[in-house]
Amino acid sequence: MTIRGNFAIAPVLLATMLALSACSSEAPGDGAHAAPTSSSAGLPAGNINAGEQQALAKGAATGQSCSDCHGADGTAPIDPTYPVIGGQYADYLAFSLQRYRDGSREHVLMSPQAKGLTDQQIANLSAYFGSRDSQLVNMTGAHDR
Repeated sequence: MTIRGNFAIAPVLLATMLALSACSSEAPGDGAHAAPTSSSAGLPAGNINAGEQQALAKGAATGQSCSDCHGADGTAPIDPTYPVIGGQYADYLAFSLQRYRDGSREHVLMSPQAKGLTDQQIANLSAYFGSRDSQLVNMTGAHDR
């Protein structure tokens, strides 16, 4: 192979390295409490501590907090039909809350709870519940992550 042939690989390698660095979910800040800097749901970076406080706060619409129905860490719902949200993917939670808020997804309790949430509050809640220990399992019953 000639030197010229080796230079043809360089742009591909550089593009791959840049793409991988753009996918990094590490945010500047305080390490364990940092959330991803971007969201596929188009939200600002979430704050885990603020999300925890929000999860415990009573919602104006129903008088209940997230934790009242889903459990303290989102891993112990009070009813088997309520989802485990602790350890769920933060982007999925954010997307779901946005859909409840805008009315494209309906639920008798979740829709009114989400109506008044700001983008930052949704990002914070998603960061908090997404940071909890995962209870997710794949189709074989093994833990997903």
